[in-house]
Amino acid sequence: MEAKAPADLSKLCIHTITTKPWPIETSAEKFAAAGVKGITVWRDALQGRDLAKTGQLLRSAGLSVVSLCRGGFFPSTSKSKREAAINDNKKAIEEAAELGAPLVVLVCGAEPSQSLDESRAQIRAGIEAVLPLAEKLKVRLGIEPLHPMYADTRSAINTLKQANDMAVAIGSMWVGVAVDVYHLWWDPALKEEIERCGRNKHLFAFHICDWSVPTSDLLNDRGLMGEGCIPVRQIRTWVETAGFRGFNEVEIFSNKWWNGDQQTFLNKIISAYYTHS
Repeated sequence: MEAKAPADLSKLCIHTITTKPWPIETSAEKFAAAGVKGITVWRDALQGRDLAKTGQLLRSAGLSVVSLCRGGFFPSTSKSKREAAINDNKKAIEEAAELGAPLVVLVCGAEPSQSLDESRAQIRAGIEAVLPLAEKLKVRLGIEPLHPMYADTRSAINTLKQANDMAVAIGSMWVGVAVDVYHLWWDPALKEEIERCGRNKHLFAFHICDWSVPTSDLLNDRGLMGEGCIPVRQIRTWVETAGFRGFNEVEIFSNKWWNGDQQTFLNKIISAYYTHS
């Protein structure tokens, strides 16, 4: 199937972390004015705010609240820290429900002083511990695999196959995966595993940006679509062929863009979305 450019902005979502210098109220106003239709909210953007009222503000601006970021970080050698992580994830699920977000994205975590297998077992146990609340509040949980460079402390789930395997093993319609091109573009099994997501009907989110070449910071140097080496449009075609009909979520961590004018950055995001997504 030939990759085609998006015809409009109806499936464009932007994360609040992408335009981090703006408070969420400004993001809502500016995104809506630009024709963006979706927003994914990071929990830091909600500090000191009434969640229900904030959700209503976003919807009144014409924005779909796509998801809440982030939960996860389950592994630890300390039982008390694992319990604290479970409690924090339950809080995230409650926040998502109050905000009106249908999904919590899980950055699952890792513990460098133990094996990856042990961390993965703790991730599964953590998800299963919070799942009853997610089911009760009708909030989905999206396991997001992270690039292997983050396997030390950020995530022991590093391939889409690992995320798919865990979602299948848990076996709940409320648990699926989030595909982020920044983390997965390099994987030779990516197309096959996206097809597997489609068969299992558990592809919950699709995040886009680009891999800067050269990369100056392994966390905060993501590029606009078209600035790097990720075949964003091709991967989008794979997820759509697999049946995904959700938003294309722009998630960019960038010291360069955060230090610049955010309206200019937003204009560039929209141009890059049309041209390279």
